[in-house]
Amino acid sequence: MSNILIVEDEDVIRTALKKLLERNDYQVSIAGSVDQALEQFRLDDFDLVISDLRLPGREGTDLIELAGQTPVLIMTSYASMRSAIEAMKQGAVDYIAKPFDHEEMLQSIAAILSQSAAAQQPAPAPNTPAADDSSPGDESDELSAGQMLGRSQPMLELFSRIRKVARTDATVLIQGESGTGKELAAHSIHQQSQRHDAPMISVNCAAIPETLIESELFGHEKGAFTGAVNTHRGLIEAANGGTLFLDEIGELPLEAQARLLRVLQEGEIRRVGSVQPMQVDIRLIAATHRDLKALTRTGKFREDLFYRLYIMEIAMPPLRDRGEDIIELANKFLLKACARMGCAAMQLSPQTRQAMLAYQWPGNVRELENAIERAVILNETDQITPELLGLDPQYSARQTEQSATEAYRSPSVSHEKPVGEPFMDSDSSTQSAALSLEDYFQRFVLDNQDQMTETELAKRLGISRKTLWERRQKLGIPRKPK
Repeated sequence: MSNILIVEDEDVIRTALKKLLERNDYQVSIAGSVDQALEQFRLDDFDLVISDLRLPGREGTDLIELAGQTPVLIMTSYASMRSAIEAMKQGAVDYIAKPFDHEEMLQSIAAILSQSAAAQQPAPAPNTPAADDSSPGDESDELSAGQMLGRSQPMLELFSRIRKVARTDATVLIQGESGTGKELAAHSIHQQSQRHDAPMISVNCAAIPETLIESELFGHEKGAFTGAVNTHRGLIEAANGGTLFLDEIGELPLEAQARLLRVLQEGEIRRVGSVQPMQVDIRLIAATHRDLKALTRTGKFREDLFYRLYIMEIAMPPLRDRGEDIIELANKFLLKACARMGCAAMQLSPQTRQAMLAYQWPGNVRELENAIERAVILNETDQITPELLGLDPQYSARQTEQSATEAYRSPSVSHEKPVGEPFMDSDSSTQSAALSLEDYFQRFVLDNQDQMTETELAKRLGISRKTLWERRQKLGIPRKPK
């Protein structure tokens, strides 16, 4: 059981976070300040320290150096990008914005602890394949080292699905467009499963030459073929007791598919050139951006293997369907890019946020990360402007201002303006084109909050009360006096 220290001066937040972590099987200690933490505890006795940035007396970032090898996760207010960057530069393992989402906090903690445990493991022997020996998977290294983020409905449904799947030992097929985070989802399933202490071996089937795929997966005996000068342990054997992640499984040759099917049916492998089978215990997670069912109809994928893989399916939502998650991810990438390159804090301009929400993101999260990194390299001010992102114009017309306006319209049609109707007269189409989504949001709330409760406002806008509160904070919209 991981041991976590929470350093937070606000009783409500400290108590709520403690209960959340204890419900998820963490051992938790608490302190109200840096000095109190140092008086009561030895920081190197903990696996993780979670600290607020602003504390009475000394700042939470003082704990980074004092904690030594123990990772420190900093909590900061949503708008404190500059402070978060400074914390990352000082050595914080990550930051999380308050008010935080429970799923986001748990995902972040799980990723940090997993990464910390992996860093403390001894290096593998020269002939022993390790998880990072395989070719790069579908997702970026930056994302794989962090955690999945998202508060949109598709992501909340994804997190729920992952939790349910992780409790079982069933084979999982993850489907989604390139760059949506399929490998990240596989890591999350492994980390939440009973096999989390065993290795997870990742293999990109498209990156291994067809002539070598069977040898890499199943291993080979000395002398099995020209060049086999030593016995080689395959990646499936290396994953014994743990999880095998096969990315781009649609690229697997038919011969290898037949051998993989035997692994799933019989739980055994046979090295190339060997006559003796070997029992293995693995949990298989496969991923693809291709339509495997269509491949079975053309004979490019075995139908029996398809149904073996299709026990549990997880569909990764494309970034264009995740709404405000785009901005949250962009801010996360922006923070890390600035810290990594030693840049001063930067922010996304309102026009940039609007352009991001209107863009289709054909490359999904990977494209977003690359666009942010490009912008940080080219930027010479503290504002990221749309032209710095280098977005393809043909994918920028997904959401017009008119469709954005319609998202907030009441479905009823009336010549009189009812409560909740957008903030324009029928002859103000010119004004409509000039207003941004944030302008519409602000006008809608100010025009209707005297007649509507917070719940009614949120429902009419199609968002949660929490999102309504966050946008009030972000745009500086006060609640009506009681």
